[in-house]
Amino acid sequence: MTDGEAISSFDEMIDALASVQRRKLLIALLENNPQDDTPVVIGGCDTEADALGSLVSMYHVHLPKLVEYGFIEWNEETYEVIKGPKFNEIRPLLDLLDTHEDELPADWV
Repeated sequence: MTDGEAISSFDEMIDALASVQRRKLLIALLENNPQDDTPVVIGGCDTEADALGSLVSMYHVHLPKLVEYGFIEWNEETYEVIKGPKFNEIRPLLDLLDTHEDELPADWV
């Protein structure tokens, strides 16, 4: 971390994890960095329109939010997502969710 770069607050980390789409992406980055060659899977969508809405939401809401917090870097031209400069700050929470996935409700991760 460079001088003058603020540490993420707990509230920012919780906000970043508030969406299951963002949680799944961040957890996937624990082991696979970058995320550019894996097909996009939109779970919980009953129709093609729902899936399209989820993709639009990811593009316009979720990815920009994670970039803003510094947890990811996103290349819109190549569709590549990699760990951002502050990824290690949120890693303990991601490890906790990932380690206890089988003990948590199905829609949490």
